[in-house]
Amino acid sequence: MNLRPQRKTPIDINLTPLIDVVFLLLIFFMVSTSFKDEARLRVQLPEAEGVAAPAEEPPETLTIVIDAEGVFFIGERRVLGADAATLGRAIAAALAGRDSAPVLIQADARTPHQAVMTALDATARQGLNQVAFAATRNGEAP
Repeated sequence: MNLRPQRKTPIDINLTPLIDVVFLLLIFFMVSTSFKDEARLRVQLPEAEGVAAPAEEPPETLTIVIDAEGVFFIGERRVLGADAATLGRAIAAALAGRDSAPVLIQADARTPHQAVMTALDATARQGLNQVAFAATRNGEAP
């Protein structure tokens, strides 16, 4: 008979796989969480009531007109193409060697927002940072 106490080996629990699974679940829930939908946020846009219109725009102002279909005009000249690269080349040609100029964007009220963003992108790529938007006062005829 063997009455000597048997040596018990300590039981090691490997927690590495458990920690890996917990971190993977954490990452999964962080990525799949839905954040506030900004389309549902109610934003009150500013009106042009209190803005005084300049008596006359300076002659060096670059005017970009966007009609209701999203067609661009620089001054009176139509820009062929509706992408930022084409509009950027037309802006560079209209600058005629000047480094910068104030830009006035006159967009129709029915202009797609993407067309306005394309105009802003093209002006930013040309290094023009003085951008203004034309608006009419409430009750005033355009």
